[in-house]
Amino acid sequence: MTEDDRGTGPLCLVTGATGYIGGRLVPELLAAGLRVRCLARSPERLRDHPWAGDVEVVRGDVTDAESVARAMRGVGIGYYLVHALGTGGDFEKTDRRAARIFGEQARAAGLHRLVYLGGLTPRGVPERELSPHLRSRAEVGRILLGSGVPTAVLRAAVVIGSGSASFEMLRHLTERLPVMVTPSWVRTRIQPVAVRDVLRALVGCAGLPADVNRTFDIGGPDVLTYQEMMIRYAAVAELPKRLILPVPMLSPGLSSHWVGLVTPVPASIARPLTESLRYEVVCHEHDIARYVPDPPGRPFGFDEAVRLALRRVREAQVTTRWSSASLPGAPSDPLPTDPDWAGGSLYTDCRERSVDAPREALWRVVEGIGGDNGWYSFPLAWAVRGWLDRLIGGVGLRRGRRDAARLRVGDSLDFWRVEEIEPGHLLRLRAEMRLPGPAWLEMYAETDGTGHTRYRQRALFHPRGLLGHAYWWSVSPFHAVVFGGMARNIARAAEADADAGRPVREGAATGDG
Repeated sequence: MTEDDRGTGPLCLVTGATGYIGGRLVPELLAAGLRVRCLARSPERLRDHPWAGDVEVVRGDVTDAESVARAMRGVGIGYYLVHALGTGGDFEKTDRRAARIFGEQARAAGLHRLVYLGGLTPRGVPERELSPHLRSRAEVGRILLGSGVPTAVLRAAVVIGSGSASFEMLRHLTERLPVMVTPSWVRTRIQPVAVRDVLRALVGCAGLPADVNRTFDIGGPDVLTYQEMMIRYAAVAELPKRLILPVPMLSPGLSSHWVGLVTPVPASIARPLTESLRYEVVCHEHDIARYVPDPPGRPFGFDEAVRLALRRVREAQVTTRWSSASLPGAPSDPLPTDPDWAGGSLYTDCRERSVDAPREALWRVVEGIGGDNGWYSFPLAWAVRGWLDRLIGGVGLRRGRRDAARLRVGDSLDFWRVEEIEPGHLLRLRAEMRLPGPAWLEMYAETDGTGHTRYRQRALFHPRGLLGHAYWWSVSPFHAVVFGGMARNIARAAEADADAGRPVREGAATGDG
């Protein structure tokens, strides 16, 4: 689009647009008449968003001053929605460096407003005693406030919205465990906030007066313990009453593994969430309402926020999820396009099947793979691989899908991520399970020279070191069952789909055991 086709308001730079909040903020800014530019390490991951054609996208990283400076040219308002949590033991150092770069470049570029979403910290607790997650969030806020550019730091506790990590943790703990032996932090008081109110405040901060340079606490009207949140969630979701038994011996580390086993949220993400719940996190002011007035009925109460989130989940209208952001530490090497790739060894497993069905029927099965639909292969083998991945700190199979029928670049899909999708033809997935090297899975729906439909499948693995080679040869004997069975069952599912005129789930396509 040309600049004239966009809004007429100030140009906003949004970092973290591939993440949970950033991906929802962009359309809200556009709806408010603002122009938007996104800074992204992988711009292709924004390609399939409904609003992609309405924004500018600049490739870059917040730790690279040159790319930040380039992205800030002509910008009036900068939204800082990134953090380095989970990237390693020095994530606080990375957060600190990135925030300083962003603040310095914003001042040099003449921005008139910065907006940052941080975490609500407990009053009266020395910062050194906070979890590394909250401590780093607080430090980033201070750096931006001291940048010389007027800054609004919004501080929120638990964000309730379809797909948020906090909501998914609450939802799965409550739904899957009618009787829970829980950590003592379930008795900690929290002030949750609906994601819609977070977005409303973020958008409203674009119009703050130039002399406003401060933090704002944002929360809903309810102050609840986590135990009360689970009880009220069960009531809204019309579940039987839950029995909750808090015990003192579950440390944050053990709590995170417990959460990781029960919910889709892996321990690496669950730990900072649970550590943040050790202290009371309650708003001590609602000054944001002086500048961004609350509409009637807002902010949303906890029950209404849960009801809205559940409706989105049940109607398959979850626009972003906690897993929208890249998994920390996941490989990002480019896909080798030649078996003789100069980067070293490249192992492949190729399968091809003739399909007695239209190509459209085959594509529906391919695009619907994963999540509740399964992987059209030996279910136990996939389940075991998911369990093993969880045990070593990976994401496992529980992330599922954002949408039951449609995929877009950047979507998480169990322990894969959609790297490329050509509708009707190609789905390329990049592995995000713990592996000694990057791996990909490609699925093609094609028509051969005679007009017949063919399914083509290719698994690729680039081993790193001796362990990588050993891994490939140790699992290759099972490929005939796993990958061969997948190809056969996908072909059969497409044929059944064509016969029945409707999508076929995994239960009808796993005859190969």
